[in-house]
Amino acid sequence: MQNKKFISPLVVGFAAGILSIVPVIKSLGCCLLIPVAAFLSLMLDQKANKNFSKLEIKKGVIFGLVTGLTAAFFGTFFDFLITLITQTNDLVYAFPQLLETINQFPVDEATKQEVLALLGGVIEDIKTNGFSLLYTLSLLANNLFSNSVFGILGGIIGVQILNSRNQQK
Repeated sequence: MQNKKFISPLVVGFAAGILSIVPVIKSLGCCLLIPVAAFLSLMLDQKANKNFSKLEIKKGVIFGLVTGLTAAFFGTFFDFLITLITQTNDLVYAFPQLLETINQFPVDEATKQEVLALLGGVIEDIKTNGFSLLYTLSLLANNLFSNSVFGILGGIIGVQILNSRNQQK
């Protein structure tokens, strides 16, 4: 039974990772998708084990973290794969608007040029090779941090909802 302890957060995290690359859902990924996924992993675990006793906050934190980390890894992997195949992504499409935004920043010209050169290199790597190490690592770091935080929050809220729902039954 110990081997199946984290099956539901892994499965739901995988599904959330896939959904996090869908264009419309992507914009709500960290704020809505990941907390809901953490809640679902707790709910599925209760149903699978047929154990509706009071949940501890610790379990919600752990399930939320595992769900968030799983979604981060798979979301990054699938984004990487699609970028590799299509040799384009959201950053390539948004680059002209990003240039305008960077030019409006109140920083010195040398810093702007350095940032533009860095981003230009990333865009060029993606367009020619379909891969940029800097883009992939920054996407992974962003996903790991945000999905972990929102997964933990979703797990804590999920514990509270499930505990109140189970007390009413």
